[in-house]
Amino acid sequence: MSIPLAYYDEPSFRTESAQRACQLQAGNLSYSSMPTPPPMPNQEPAPTSENNFTAHDVVQILRERNWHTSELTAEQSTWCEHAATLLGPQCADRAALESLLSLVFHYVAREILSHTDSHAALSRYAARDALRQLASLLLDPVPLNSDRLREIIDIMKTNLDIRGRELFQTLRLSLAGRPGQGGLDRVILLLDEAAAANFATPVKSARNRIIEFCCALD
Repeated sequence: MSIPLAYYDEPSFRTESAQRACQLQAGNLSYSSMPTPPPMPNQEPAPTSENNFTAHDVVQILRERNWHTSELTAEQSTWCEHAATLLGPQCADRAALESLLSLVFHYVAREILSHTDSHAALSRYAARDALRQLASLLLDPVPLNSDRLREIIDIMKTNLDIRGRELFQTLRLSLAGRPGQGGLDRVILLLDEAAAANFATPVKSARNRIIEFCCALD
């Protein structure tokens, strides 16, 4: 499993790593003593258990929630497998998996902005600047996969000179509908693929979400 994008942006990790690297070079420290990446802001340590969920679990939840009740196309089946792979390791139980899937299939910007947590996230330093930059980048109709998301984050870091919470909270809030945990990044990576799969319940793409979010904010 890859390390979340923001792990190495933590100042404490960079400082400690630099200090220990000097000790290591001097022969005063072993490799086993090097620090591990800290958890992202407002996030529990990454799950270490194996993935207990499969595409079958995802399909069952889709049917129970009436997000899709007919036979799956090949494209939809592939998405369910991808969803199980990305979200499964983040979920301690089936309820947690269902909660993350609900973020894919239900998105109403006005509801999101009615929550106190949303306004708190948007009040952080440079959050509005990050939102405007994100919106301009997502207007480009390029599918939002992991490479494109990383590219967008790199551009935002360069242009806005912000890191960590201010950047990621804004991205997660506007696209996944919640500020907070790094598991939401995996939800974001499923959006455009789900939108293209044409489920019975239409999924809003990342581009459509950011447009709706900005309109609701205004």
